[in-house]
Amino acid sequence: MTRAPVGTLAWCLVGAVLLLPSLFIATDPAAATVLSWRPALWPGEPWRAWSAAWVHLSTLHLVANVIGGVLVIALGVAARVDARAALAWALAWPLTHVGLLLMPELLRYGGLSGVLHGGVAVVAAVLLRQGTAAQRRVGGVIAAVLGSKLLFEAPWQGPLAYPDGWDIPVAPLAHTTGAVAGAALGWLLAQPRMRRTSEVVE
Repeated sequence: MTRAPVGTLAWCLVGAVLLLPSLFIATDPAAATVLSWRPALWPGEPWRAWSAAWVHLSTLHLVANVIGGVLVIALGVAARVDARAALAWALAWPLTHVGLLLMPELLRYGGLSGVLHGGVAVVAAVLLRQGTAAQRRVGGVIAAVLGSKLLFEAPWQGPLAYPDGWDIPVAPLAHTTGAVAGAALGWLLAQPRMRRTSEVVE
């Protein structure tokens, strides 16, 4: 019986630390008061840069983000990311929320979606940076789809959007800050693929 690679275990650990507290906190209003992102409060309460991901404003919000979290974990496992990728995702987590300072009109934020966009961006960046030719193509497709989604959401139009079918407003900027943080850290921390001698053409 073979052991799971260290990178897979590390990626799953980051995903578990994101998802499991969300299930325990669920949609508790008292927890939201203490843990959600509040730009005016976070300098004196720095844990909010992490804990905001665990806060959900409705059951639909929680269920959708948990499903999304499981899919991002599965994406990283399928891509066979290494421990550097897991570290990039973990570092993108607080940066996702600190990035919301770019839009001070967003007075409150909670949810996993920003950090999950960061995880997808990490996988895309890692595949593009250190993947084989086929993996780079997959990374390019992931990056293109993610970039198109972010542009469609138009985060520059305001702090909140109201998509059909949702019972809460959405903060598109969180998706963008998560994706930018994940892409930058994934690219910087990924080890470039070493070309085999047989691939070198003189």
